[in-house]
Amino acid sequence: MLNKLASYFRSGWERNLAILWFGCFITGFGNSMTMPFMPLFIDTLGHFSPWQLNVLSGAAFSITFLAKAIVSPLWGKLADRKGRKLMCLRASGVMTLTITLIALTTNVWILILLRGIQGSFSGYINNAQAIVAQESPRAKKGQAMGTLATGQVTGTLLGPLMGGFLVDHFGFRAAFYIAGALMFVVFWTTLFFVHENFKPIAATAMRKIKTVFKELQAPRVLFGVFLTTLVVQASASSIQPIVSLFVRQLLHGHGDVASVSGVVAAAPGMATLIAASIMGRIIDRVGAQKILVIGLVTASIVLVPMIFLQNVKQFIFLRFLFGISDAAVIPAYQTLMTLNSPQDAFGRIFSYSQSFQAMGSVVGPMLGSLIASLAGYRSVFVLTLGLEIICLIYVIFAAKYPKKKVDSVN
Repeated sequence: MLNKLASYFRSGWERNLAILWFGCFITGFGNSMTMPFMPLFIDTLGHFSPWQLNVLSGAAFSITFLAKAIVSPLWGKLADRKGRKLMCLRASGVMTLTITLIALTTNVWILILLRGIQGSFSGYINNAQAIVAQESPRAKKGQAMGTLATGQVTGTLLGPLMGGFLVDHFGFRAAFYIAGALMFVVFWTTLFFVHENFKPIAATAMRKIKTVFKELQAPRVLFGVFLTTLVVQASASSIQPIVSLFVRQLLHGHGDVASVSGVVAAAPGMATLIAASIMGRIIDRVGAQKILVIGLVTASIVLVPMIFLQNVKQFIFLRFLFGISDAAVIPAYQTLMTLNSPQDAFGRIFSYSQSFQAMGSVVGPMLGSLIASLAGYRSVFVLTLGLEIICLIYVIFAAKYPKKKVDSVN
């Protein structure tokens, strides 16, 4: 029995998928376990007015994603030279350090600095995606990417529950200590159990990224993937600043607003968790580009009644359906990115995807807050619908394969 288990952990793309799924799970778990309570933790670090607390909390949140968006292409270039496993180790190692130091800090500016450093060295999930995409068989790529996508989603769903328990019973710092310890486990499991068939590329032999894009047979498909990455993340995060306020409005100020808001926030992730692996298998049979279009159409259709919803049950149901559309879109664009990325530019292209995702995490909440302030909460769904339609139009009319390529990817 032990010999069989040891043999399994020495080889196989399934082994990589299992270990990297765990790493993505813990990354999502650790982030979501601490982020919902960040403003409350910051409030314990000084005497701040409500306006100061809002600004500092926003800075602590956004600086991570801004740093990630700026620095990711540089790490992608290094990944193409040194390998993606090393980048996973770099990200998990630095995340272990920064989260643990945040637990020890007593100064809000040091906390913001540590959050910036964390964003600058992040990248576990996108490099895990690159490893799984590269190592998995072509006929299984959709299934593998769909399965991997459930790791972060599961962690993001469970993280706030564990974080709330730790904060209530042991204080804010306990949540950061636990998150840091879990990332330390991720570092060692990745080091010992992930195997990457990687051949280093010398700096002199590496093509410039402009040359790579010029030589792609369907560059607009890749640009469509980047646009979709940004839109999906912006759509998911645009509601974050207003979800509890809109729920309170729907409940007319009565009922357990916090609990209901938690269910609303979790509904899309739960749907994605259930459906992503199934959608991955469908992608392998039907084709990634077709599923991407179907997912974007579904998201657009679901957003229309969301603009006019009247109660929280409708809100939860429609958010769940929206999560199913994400379950189709996310593995579809990841599979398309995999099939359109040359081996010598794999890391750089995946890092560009991470930059667009990070920008979505910055742009989405900013636009959502602004639009809600100017035109009301429902206007956020109009904004999201507009983003989805723009993305859909580009994917259908601009992000097309040459006719000779269609059969090979669909």
